[in-house]
Amino acid sequence: MLNSIFDQMDFGPLQEFLDDDDVTDVSYSNGGQIWLKTLSKGIYQVERPNINNAFMEKLAFQCSNVMGKTFNMAHPFLDAESAELRMNFVHDSIATNGIAVLMRKTPAMIRLNKEKLIDEDYVTEQVHDFLVQCVHARCNIIVAGETGSGKTELVKYLASKTYEDEKIISIEDTLELHLDKIYPNRDIVAMKTNNIASYSEALVACMRQNPIWILLSEVRSGEAVLAVRNSISSGHHILSTIHADKASSIPLRMYSLLESSQDIEQFVSSIHRYVQIGIYVKGYFSARLNRFQREILEICEFYVDDETQKPVARDLYVKQMDGRIILHNPSDKLRAYMAIGNVTIPKDYFGIGDADEKIDDSKRVELDDDGNLVNASDTPQAKEEKKESTIKDKTDPFNMNGENVITPSKEEQNGRVTPTPKVAATDVNEPSAHPVEGTTPVETPVAPAAPVAPAAPVASTAPVAPAATVSTAPLASSEPTEQLIDTLPTENANQIERTIPEVTDVSNNIIANNQQNVMAQIQNTQVPPTVEAPAPVAAPVQPQVTTPFNSRPVVSGYMQTPPADAVIN
Repeated sequence: MLNSIFDQMDFGPLQEFLDDDDVTDVSYSNGGQIWLKTLSKGIYQVERPNINNAFMEKLAFQCSNVMGKTFNMAHPFLDAESAELRMNFVHDSIATNGIAVLMRKTPAMIRLNKEKLIDEDYVTEQVHDFLVQCVHARCNIIVAGETGSGKTELVKYLASKTYEDEKIISIEDTLELHLDKIYPNRDIVAMKTNNIASYSEALVACMRQNPIWILLSEVRSGEAVLAVRNSISSGHHILSTIHADKASSIPLRMYSLLESSQDIEQFVSSIHRYVQIGIYVKGYFSARLNRFQREILEICEFYVDDETQKPVARDLYVKQMDGRIILHNPSDKLRAYMAIGNVTIPKDYFGIGDADEKIDDSKRVELDDDGNLVNASDTPQAKEEKKESTIKDKTDPFNMNGENVITPSKEEQNGRVTPTPKVAATDVNEPSAHPVEGTTPVETPVAPAAPVAPAAPVASTAPVAPAATVSTAPLASSEPTEQLIDTLPTENANQIERTIPEVTDVSNNIIANNQQNVMAQIQNTQVPPTVEAPAPVAAPVQPQVTTPFNSRPVVSGYMQTPPADAVIN
């Protein structure tokens, strides 16, 4: 396809995304949502009200007319591609929440270079040089990763490191590499498979062209797996991509795509014998760097052990999510293979020495000029400590049963008193008793903080009446409470029986003292002289006495009503 075909289409408000080199993918779905995938910011949503279902359906019909295809309920899928743009449409008869569209840009350019890879922490300089030497030694390399992680871009960059006199043939089902346009002066043949020419037929023709390198854009089918195995077993060298979750699982992933009854051990051993390097790349939002990041996380070496004849996957480079890097030196098998390609590397390539591995924590934690941790609170250890400190009670980490923090008093801190939950007193001047655990504390009677003043004088010679009459009745007996104790467990009942007499004695003493103070104030009150007071007489203030049964006790988490014969003052 030529770009002139899509030049006949009117992309309208989508044209701004197609002209932006930073944008790689444009996704439309769910009745108006537009999501962009960029090189700098990753994936994010934009608002464009004029891009809706009607506009996208119009664009789909334009595309179907240009391509000479049908797009309706009978043909709900539409694929269209040009040299640098690939589009996929799903009809609303299949996509129930509206037409779905994906536009992927595949420009004929190499976005990666050494300076950018190192500056953006894509890979270390030492590992970068190692991969370039592997390409010069004609190692078979397969790049694994998720969709949109940058597998094809890495393959294009590694292909750019091949020597100019080495012939390259690319076999693709969708045009993505564009090496023939990037290097128009090199000996490069670009093949595209379709329903007429399959992978197998293209591979047969490819071998007759006598290439040094065979580039498969992606291994996504059993036919592609067989093409890879046949090409590498015939002495050619490949660069390809595959969807896998880590580098060491590439052989098993290829076997799962094969979908045949071939012996798994035999197939995996053949892949380990002919594929030397596996690379795993990942694109994600890095919390450590606070930006969208694409980087190499794993580089794995494959070989078959000569003694056990078992396939071996050896990690050469592993980068953890916190920035720690683990390195292992290449094996003698890999060094011997590279020596055949006239590339010699030292045995201790990564400077490990006699150790089995080298751990590089230089980028795991940053240090300031004083040698202190920068953003130490963001390290995994600090976050774990912060998480532990927020849990007040490990038996109740989410505080489902209410406040579970016990503040010990000075006596409790000195070890002289057994710690018990504090009781919220009704007045700061009142003493608070420690109730039995599992029950609501009994409130002590409220005593007036100061003597009650007599009512305001009135225009009369009659003596002023006392402000309030204080009841001299003793505290209610504990007989109703004893009836309530019978419903409690034995252990709690015994504790309450020992506590109630103490609380009752304290409360009676407080009431008696308050009564004497109030009566003395009333007796010492003198009759003021007669004056005319036009102002209204203020209502007398009467002190209230709260009995222990004014608040219902809590037993085993339920509110209990006092017995009918309970005496309440």
